[in-house]
Amino acid sequence: MSTFCPELWPEEPTPVDLENCRECGLYHHGSRMVWGEGNPEAPIMVILDNPGAREDRAGDPVVCGTRQTLQQAASEVGLNKDDMYVTYILKRRPVRAYEKEQVRETCMIHLEQQIIEKKPKLIVCLGNVAVQSFFRNSEADVKTLRGTWHNVQGCQTTVAYHPLAVRRRPNLWSYFLEDLTFVAEHYHNLKF
Repeated sequence: MSTFCPELWPEEPTPVDLENCRECGLYHHGSRMVWGEGNPEAPIMVILDNPGAREDRAGDPVVCGTRQTLQQAASEVGLNKDDMYVTYILKRRPVRAYEKEQVRETCMIHLEQQIIEKKPKLIVCLGNVAVQSFFRNSEADVKTLRGTWHNVQGCQTTVAYHPLAVRRRPNLWSYFLEDLTFVAEHYHNLKF
């Protein structure tokens, strides 16, 4: 049995016409755009709130805790980077306060375009921010929606806790594995 080792998944380049997007205002935060990572052709699209850190302060590549937790759980349920494409509601990591609702609404335009272009078979929203933004329902939450499939924006969608929440609250690990097992089993039973 091989030992799990987290890695920085390949990053999909931001479309050239959007590299300098200033619509949401997060460019003022000084973080760069991260369009997505993993396999851009993957059947499973994972949606997180924002890309977090892919580099440390010195600019060296780093696999943050969110990525480590997601990759470890995916590995344990039989999924890998070829099966998944990870993208975000916000394409830049916020580093200070911002107008959350307005910025998320603005950034959803990019995510919706990605979904149209990529046509994922399954979508997994991780964390309440991703769930509320993608479901377009400020009352939606992981706790009540997990464990079932939902048709959201024409896509088979399910939800799970955010990997960072799982790291901070280890009692969520079993739920996280349960939810990713739910995804993996459904994925492996799909006929493409």
